[in-house]
Amino acid sequence: MISALFAGLCDDAALFPPGNAPLPDAVPAHARHLSAPYADLVGPFVFPVARLDELTPGPLDLSLTLPGGPATLEPALDRLAQIDGATAVALEIAVPAEQTAAEFFAAMDAVETLTAGLDVFVEVPRGERRADFLAALTGSQFAAKFRTGGVVAEAYPDEDELASALATVIASGVPFKATAGLHHAVRNTDPHTGFEQHGFLNVLLATRHALGGAGVDEVAATLAERDGALLARALRDLPADVVGAVRTAFRSFGTCSILEPLEDLVALNLVPSSALASADQGAHA
Repeated sequence: MISALFAGLCDDAALFPPGNAPLPDAVPAHARHLSAPYADLVGPFVFPVARLDELTPGPLDLSLTLPGGPATLEPALDRLAQIDGATAVALEIAVPAEQTAAEFFAAMDAVETLTAGLDVFVEVPRGERRADFLAALTGSQFAAKFRTGGVVAEAYPDEDELASALATVIASGVPFKATAGLHHAVRNTDPHTGFEQHGFLNVLLATRHALGGAGVDEVAATLAERDGALLARALRDLPADVVGAVRTAFRSFGTCSILEPLEDLVALNLVPSSALASADQGAHA
């Protein structure tokens, strides 16, 4: 039901804004997603380390967010080890303010044994530090994480800024994920906030173009495209090797709603409509 292009694309960030789902609701909802026919769309449950004390025992694959940086990793994993069934499969590590790339990656080297076997995403800062972090990621065992939105307009990078970042990591072979702001498949203006929001199909197609040698201007134009039918046609029935390359580069994005991306994919005929019927049944289970 879910094509390889979208497999594991949506990390379940239900706890985060703007969804802010209560934890007692979010965990059972995640389990329902994983038992639904569209389960292949769903990645791990994104969880903030500051709330580990609220987590109850039970099987749950987590992508842990560490806004405090590498120094918070060891105590977080020690606490997680005390929660039966919960397992970290990925880490999303932010860079403390004013920390240089050299300082950050030295700190990561110091905890190297703790990250073995985990997907590690470094949240690349915006601004003047970005170039140094992107350079340091090249050839490392780490992936990049880019913020593509937030609760204020300034949190949204424009298409030129995002295109430059994507072109850089794709050219250097650094995988990436995105977080925040990708609420819909296609570039749009949010009717409630007026924020200009990137679309996850735009990012997929921009990745495909960058892998094919497109320059930053073409990547930016793809990110700015608002014709959903055009994006869907370009992504439908891609050869398996191209799909593999695109998803090796663009790993996933965090979304506070699994159903909104699913609804958009159904509307664009990229996922069968029967997926929505099963989603509706699960929502009322």
